[in-house]
Amino acid sequence: MVQVIDTHAHLDELENLEPALIKATEAGVVAIIAVGSNHDSNQRTIRIANGHPGLVYPALGLHPWELGNMKSNEIDVTLKFIEGKISQIVAIGEIGLDYDKRAIKVASKELQKDILKRMLSLARQYAKPISIHSRYAWRDTFDMVKEAGLEKVAFHWFTGFSSVLKDILESGYLISATPAAEYHEEHRRAIKETPLDKLLLETDCPVIYGRENKYRSQPADVVRSLRASAALKGTDEFTIGRQTTLNAGQFFGL
Repeated sequence: MVQVIDTHAHLDELENLEPALIKATEAGVVAIIAVGSNHDSNQRTIRIANGHPGLVYPALGLHPWELGNMKSNEIDVTLKFIEGKISQIVAIGEIGLDYDKRAIKVASKELQKDILKRMLSLARQYAKPISIHSRYAWRDTFDMVKEAGLEKVAFHWFTGFSSVLKDILESGYLISATPAAEYHEEHRRAIKETPLDKLLLETDCPVIYGRENKYRSQPADVVRSLRASAALKGTDEFTIGRQTTLNAGQFFGL
């Protein structure tokens, strides 16, 4: 059985967490990076990680989708909570920018950039890796990360331009493959163009994947990311699993 790591999972959003974790370990998942998206999510993520030592590792963040629902003092409370738990977490995430019109409608680009800048500053202060969301904001997100002087950056579920991907890879940053690698052409292209030593696997569960046959993902589905990546790279699953697990271990300090 190939050992794999799910480097980006919203475990706090799973309806049946315990069976999902058992299924994941049976599928060969040896570690899961559980990411937070707001204050409540971060609190639940910490509790889940504390309840599953050696399997679940917490990353706390503030997703750009959440900003439209938050007052400035609530944002401050979230950032202070993250800083207070900084010694317990393996990364800061999920953070980033989202320029989808639905996101911008509730949280302007300026607000998103301001919060991201604060999060990047926190990551640099404590030398923490970051997990980046960059939908339709690939260039701006990369430029901000680069300007912040961060060394460990993972662009999760990357679907952006090859020109930005080139800069990401030349900067030593990583991207992650999701089960969408089975069918999403932009994501498939990014995986093809990414060297194995810059690749991670993830699920972003409980995201719903598929086109004709849709399913709600869970950590065990990182095996689908593995298989799709192996097919795209023209190599075997063991090679992909070994290298991406090594990459994740080094990146998150596991």
